[in-house]
Amino acid sequence: MNIALDMMGGDFAPLEAVKGIEIYLQQKNAATKLFLIGDETAIQKLLPQHAIPADDITLIHAAQVIEMYEHPTKALKEKQQSSIAIGFQLLATGKADAFISAGNTGAMMVGALYSIKAIEGVMRPTIGAYMPKENGNLGLLLDVGLNADCKPENLLQFAVLGSLFAQHILQVEKPRVGLLNLGEEEGKGNILTQATFPLLKNNTLINFIGNIEGRDVLLDKADVIVCEGFTGNVILKFAESIYDIVQRRRIDDEHFNRFNFENYGGVPVLGVNKPVIIGHGISHATAFKNMILIAERMIEKDLSGKIRESFVMRDQ
Repeated sequence: MNIALDMMGGDFAPLEAVKGIEIYLQQKNAATKLFLIGDETAIQKLLPQHAIPADDITLIHAAQVIEMYEHPTKALKEKQQSSIAIGFQLLATGKADAFISAGNTGAMMVGALYSIKAIEGVMRPTIGAYMPKENGNLGLLLDVGLNADCKPENLLQFAVLGSLFAQHILQVEKPRVGLLNLGEEEGKGNILTQATFPLLKNNTLINFIGNIEGRDVLLDKADVIVCEGFTGNVILKFAESIYDIVQRRRIDDEHFNRFNFENYGGVPVLGVNKPVIIGHGISHATAFKNMILIAERMIEKDLSGKIRESFVMRDQ
């Protein structure tokens, strides 16, 4: 398998990406080839310092970088030689099987939608966030910001996409899907959640357990939690603030330590035709290593193919 990595994305590029590759190569899957995209001179200086053999990577020069503040569509159009643009070129032409970046999230989303496109039948791709449960397991919350305004049909598709990810990547045998709401009873909530509930209840592709409340997010009530991106992003940022407070107060707690996003790397864009992993802009080495491992699992499990099959079944 071939995995392309944007070496210039993130606040600590390219050093932390190189360090992440160093850690990854210590447990490397022999079948994986890494394509490193970025400033060739800057990257070449770092490779020998971190004992990365030339045989383990292919270096592809990118003369441009899309900065975090740039408008995604405009930047991709004007910077065809950027590391993100080249990464999507490799993905679209089949030279790469997955693409990873901790760079401009908007550019990554636009690049995915225009180069490899959404899977047929998927109205809106989504991104999720990992929610560490008190019992040590991991939940998936989606959407967390990509789709701030949604229709009930969008939330239904997020539930299907999240279930497939939880089943095949998080290895949850029969993922429980909960609809985030302000009460457990059917009929609770706003117009969106009231209209979404029967769609989830009647869908045979998911294991819907009903409404769950905010206090249930970190408990073992559901494996996949569905909401529109506005609410999801608020919860994600709140969870991130918990970890920041714990660190500032020097509290060493097994559960709260799992709020560190570095443990999980990045999040996949679910609903596009090939694996695309988006990392946090402040990603360090551990996060880059874990992003590569997630990409590997998505390729090995053919998650995109399984999503296509599910949406074909849904339309029949």
